[in-house]
Amino acid sequence: MYGRDPWGGPLEINADSATDDDRSRNLQDFDRSALSRQLDETQQSWLLGPGEQKKKKYVDLGCIVCSRTVFKWIVISILLSGSIAGLVTLIVKLVPRHNNSAPPPDSYTKALHKALMFFNAQRSGPLPKHNNVSWRGNSGMRDGLSDPGAAHASLVGGFYDAGDAIKFNFPGAFAMTMLSWSVIEYSAKYEAAGELNHAKDIIKWGADYFLKTFNSSADTISLIHAQVGKGDTSTGPSNPNDHYCWMRPEDIDYPRPVYDCSSCSDLAAEMAAALAAASIVFKDNKLYSQKLVKGATTLFKFSRTQRGRYSPGGSDPSKFYNSTGYYDEYVWGGAWMYYATGNNSYLQLATTLGIAKHAGAFRGGQDYGVLSWDNKLAGAQVLLSRLRLFLSPGYPYEDVLQSYHNQTNIVMCSYLPAFRSFNRTRGGLIQLNHGRPQPLQYVVNAAFLAAVYSDYLTAADIPGWNCGPTFFSTEALRNFARTQINYILGKNPMKMSYLVGYGSHYPKHVHHRGASIPKNKIKYSCKGGWKWRDSPRPNPNVLVGAMVAGPDKRDMFHDVRTNYNYTEPTLAGNAGLVAALVSLSGGDTGGIDKNTMFSAVPPMFPTPPPPPAPWNP
Repeated sequence: MYGRDPWGGPLEINADSATDDDRSRNLQDFDRSALSRQLDETQQSWLLGPGEQKKKKYVDLGCIVCSRTVFKWIVISILLSGSIAGLVTLIVKLVPRHNNSAPPPDSYTKALHKALMFFNAQRSGPLPKHNNVSWRGNSGMRDGLSDPGAAHASLVGGFYDAGDAIKFNFPGAFAMTMLSWSVIEYSAKYEAAGELNHAKDIIKWGADYFLKTFNSSADTISLIHAQVGKGDTSTGPSNPNDHYCWMRPEDIDYPRPVYDCSSCSDLAAEMAAALAAASIVFKDNKLYSQKLVKGATTLFKFSRTQRGRYSPGGSDPSKFYNSTGYYDEYVWGGAWMYYATGNNSYLQLATTLGIAKHAGAFRGGQDYGVLSWDNKLAGAQVLLSRLRLFLSPGYPYEDVLQSYHNQTNIVMCSYLPAFRSFNRTRGGLIQLNHGRPQPLQYVVNAAFLAAVYSDYLTAADIPGWNCGPTFFSTEALRNFARTQINYILGKNPMKMSYLVGYGSHYPKHVHHRGASIPKNKIKYSCKGGWKWRDSPRPNPNVLVGAMVAGPDKRDMFHDVRTNYNYTEPTLAGNAGLVAALVSLSGGDTGGIDKNTMFSAVPPMFPTPPPPPAPWNP
């Protein structure tokens, strides 16, 4: 049987009779016939063995068939492009980027950097190397040891209160409490501004000094060193002191007496508050924190057993920082002691109805709601409202805590422009001291309370509060705080920044001894420095970060060195400013740290209220 050879030759098929020789001969005929004409690639693939196959000129990618040469160049191009892209990316990452830097700090953060510098300029004692105030040096190195009236231990250190060189513990302790409060609430904001370590360093400098002013290792004390230096000038030149003489702190050669007190509840409770608050700031330093708590416990015990005001009539403190009472310090100090220790006895005291009444919690008056170095009630009520908002301890504290919370809401209402509790200047500055001199120290405290209370409400998911029938959002409180701080920073009719060194137009004749005397290696005598006090020239040394006393009720400011009602800064005023600035810094992001304040407070299990009395028909 013959079939047709598709390639042109005869193909014999005889499966039954074909011998091996026949098959061989037929295969040779087949090969010759196949090779007699040119084969296509498919045909060659059938006939050639694996080692003899012809190299393909094309690449089959499934849906696309392309030349091997083209395919090779495509692969090389892809690899080359990837290498170039990687190199460019590496260069971009390594080269410094100047156009994509972090956004510039806001005005409150810039002002915060300045305001903290004031405390560096006010240090007494041996200055640390990082103090960064070139015209200051070691001073007060014999404080306590050179008191002509009595033998004291060393009282070297601490801060000078204002433009003089007196160390007043009462306003100084309040300043440290305010700084600690702001660090506890806004440590993240301080960290973002790069100022957390600086602020803690300031607080520690103050706390270390307070520990020197009493026997901090004892459980019971009978005396506190309340003040170093004297300011009463009624005796004239026969008794040179820190107000009569105009000298650099480094050059002081006149006696610096120490004022002691043995019944001073207000001072002791305020110092206890300062140390207790600082112990929370330094809670990560266990030994130091415990030392502060120990000192605070001793002081608060003294405040309860040795009743009395630290500034009796006729005393030197009464002429400058007179305390009007000590029950507000009991509430304030008790709250801080509770937060620092978790001991319920302090909370019980701070919420005792009788103490609250004596502190003025349930009565008005023209100064109600004004936080200051003398009256801490408004601050204490905000502080205890925090406890109610976040922990809700319930019975037996709820009634008084609820009252504090309600009073806090009323105080916040009084700050708003819609209400007439306090007048405002034409420029918008709230007159918390009713037109009296040195208004800014009260304004900054109110700004801080408004901002921090706003953050409390926000953290508790409360959108606002009611003033009578009118609801106000938390933004109203922040707006109040912003407008007041903006006024201080230059948005006022005088276009004057009342923070020295901030902006281009600020007070140049600050009432401050050290800043007004040039650093010329000449020691001026007690009266010799008067020429610098009375000079019309600007201070040769810029007291960076000092918030001066402020304008009058007509928005007018007189940049005169001898008029301290306009141009003198204070520790307490600057502490309130720092607290307000950090609360507003960084925009509305961040907020408070809810937990740190309660780090020593144990879990609360409210005691159930007592059962009702039996029903009698």
